[in-house]
Amino acid sequence: MSSHLLPTSSLSTTPSSSSSRIQHALTPRIHIPAHVYKHPAAILLELCTSIQELHQIIPQIIKNGLYEQHLFQTKLVSLFCKYNSLTEATRVFEPIEDKNDALYHTMLKGYAQSSSIFDGFLFFCRMIDVGVQPVVFNFTYLLKGCGENLLVREGKQVHAQVILNGYEGDVYVMTCVVNMYAKCRLIDDAYKVFVKMPERDLVCWNTIIAGYAQNGFAERSVELVSQMVSEGLRPDQVTVISILPAVGNLGCLRVGKSIHGYVLRSGYERHGNVATALVDMYLKCGCLSTGRVIFDKMSGKNVVSWNIMIDGYAQNGDYGEALSLFDKMLDNGFKPTGVTVMAALNACGGSGDVACGQSVHRLVDELGLNRDVSVMNSLISMYCKCKRVGMGSEIFKNMKEKTLVSWNAMILGYAQNGQIVNALNHFRLMKVQNIEPDSFTMVSIIAAVTEFSTLRQAKWIHGVVTRTCLDKNVFVKTALVDMYAKCGAITTARKLFDLMDEKHITTWNAMIDGYGTHGYGPEAIKLFKEMEDKQIKPNNITFLCIISACSHSGFVNEGQRFFSKMKKEYDIEPTMDHYGAIVDLLGRSGRLTEAWDFIQNMPIEPRINVFGAMLGACKIHKNVELAEMAASKLFELNPNDGGYYVLLANIYAAASMWDKVSEIRNKMEQRGIKKTPGYSSVELENKVHTFYSGSSWHFASKKIYDFLEVLTEKIKDVGYVPATNLMHDVEDDLQEQMASTHSERLAIAFGLLNTRPGTTIHIRKNLRVCGDCHAATKFISLVENREIIVRDLHRFHHFKNGVCSCGDYW
Repeated sequence: MSSHLLPTSSLSTTPSSSSSRIQHALTPRIHIPAHVYKHPAAILLELCTSIQELHQIIPQIIKNGLYEQHLFQTKLVSLFCKYNSLTEATRVFEPIEDKNDALYHTMLKGYAQSSSIFDGFLFFCRMIDVGVQPVVFNFTYLLKGCGENLLVREGKQVHAQVILNGYEGDVYVMTCVVNMYAKCRLIDDAYKVFVKMPERDLVCWNTIIAGYAQNGFAERSVELVSQMVSEGLRPDQVTVISILPAVGNLGCLRVGKSIHGYVLRSGYERHGNVATALVDMYLKCGCLSTGRVIFDKMSGKNVVSWNIMIDGYAQNGDYGEALSLFDKMLDNGFKPTGVTVMAALNACGGSGDVACGQSVHRLVDELGLNRDVSVMNSLISMYCKCKRVGMGSEIFKNMKEKTLVSWNAMILGYAQNGQIVNALNHFRLMKVQNIEPDSFTMVSIIAAVTEFSTLRQAKWIHGVVTRTCLDKNVFVKTALVDMYAKCGAITTARKLFDLMDEKHITTWNAMIDGYGTHGYGPEAIKLFKEMEDKQIKPNNITFLCIISACSHSGFVNEGQRFFSKMKKEYDIEPTMDHYGAIVDLLGRSGRLTEAWDFIQNMPIEPRINVFGAMLGACKIHKNVELAEMAASKLFELNPNDGGYYVLLANIYAAASMWDKVSEIRNKMEQRGIKKTPGYSSVELENKVHTFYSGSSWHFASKKIYDFLEVLTEKIKDVGYVPATNLMHDVEDDLQEQMASTHSERLAIAFGLLNTRPGTTIHIRKNLRVCGDCHAATKFISLVENREIIVRDLHRFHHFKNGVCSCGDYW
């Protein structure tokens, strides 16, 4: 709603003590015969609506000998300025020998509105030099130009001239001063001017309210509305339009509803601007249904209202409806703008619908929006989100003009697609080209480094953040907390968290999630309580993090309590992810029947993540019957995901149902589905070493396998018993040998061989740690007296002294 800055037209309708002086100043000072006013050419000038018509009228003026009349000269200058033809206005103005004040005022308006504001300042100085007394409008034109061009120094100079010329008590011009400071993002200076004004009208209040709202001080703008009302002024449409975006940004649905009630009582709902602002507010507060009802009832929908509705659905994750509305907008004959297209591309990216994204891309070309940098940045983001990072990269390369946002979109795109090296290379290239990163750049590159899960890289990027002086930004600091937690350094993450002066809700979420993935359920619950004690309102992500933390630690009752609290105390409607987390919570703890009943009684149709959690729980507890039921649903919803076939095959194998295992493998072969190969990586001496199960291509393979033979015997001596139920028709000793060459054991062995005694080893695995490797790693930590931290697909395992932090509950 940034377009709802206080319009000049609103200012000009305000009664002012200076209006009679202005009218006097704009009236020609020489006598003009009455017949001149009644001449047809004069009447035609009054009726003129375009520069083309003006060019047709001028010959009539010259032909009738009226060109030298001040009335016509002033009117011609005014019309040329109005139609942005300052060159022609100057041609009329300059030859006039006896220029009256009105001509100077008109030309200044033209310079201020149609040309560079600096030319306007030069003309103002010329005007003063020839002795023309400035009037209020001279200053308002210049103040408007300063605000729109963010010219703080020049704006302050105009403010000084306002005071020197005795207009400090004029409500209208001082309101323009407030507006100028607000637009220049000096909201404190704007307020200082505001409070010193001897008289404040409704337009003045609207200006300061809009200023606070548009400068990100939503709460303060809401307070000012209350203060205005207490001083006896009744909010008008401009007030409502200014304050509703602020209410939406705060998520204050209760306040928003009260404003809606005021709108209905005042009869403002019929105005398109107000209705559009209401729709925007409800969508920002997450009330899509209410926003949609207002939108559907609007009689005068315009492109702005369609844009807000499409973007609202996209921002709230309902990508299908966003794209459906986009189609309806096109069917209704509305021409999309860049904003429309960007909202549609956001929806395409969110849904992963690359085909739809490509059709929008074609529309971009048809509309000629391919020269709009913001639209092209959105295209890059869309393709990257749809896993077509190569197409996004091609657009980036072909862009003639790249902004910081373009670089950020590409870096984040590489990070999201696992192309970490490309993300880092782009970051370095950006620095080489002297493009200074911003907070978004750093958050994106931190996300890329997080995927490496290596402390060395984490410390490097932390140093970069500090050197770029972005270490005070709350979102960058939050990303660092998340990064350290995901790199296994949960203690460092907590230290950073505690040192933060300002914490956003995402900061609390990152720390709670960090504790959860490390299996520190009690710490996560304690932190959640601390957040509530500080009266920080949790959001849906907070509850997802805390329920998952309870799930990883086996705190079933606590997890169910949080699920209930979310709905009852905070009025947050559960999403599919929350339902999946509860199924995981119940399933991991062995309450499989209860988990299945929960799925059957869900108020919404269960999706992949819900049945996926159920199948994973069946694997842990070896429940074949429920596994088959969950897998059947998964194969319907996503028949080409090999992970679920492998999981079901493993469940059958654990139950020695080898015919079923063969059946699953045959299905996979028929459909061309391949098992995702498991791999583990370890970083040593600035290099990441990756191992696959049974691989022998690594330069140290012989040394690793020889060491593993000795290590396996050592851990057997202290109690390790290898699993021998992994495969059918394979001898136990061969199964033992195959298990001992799993990727995580190769990575651990390499780490042990190449680090000093006592050094902690960090391992990253792309799949879930298998039970046999989990047991073996516990014994390895004991016999080697090492801490081994393994990050698998779902969580962290801290192995130390023969014990894992998960308590064998994962």
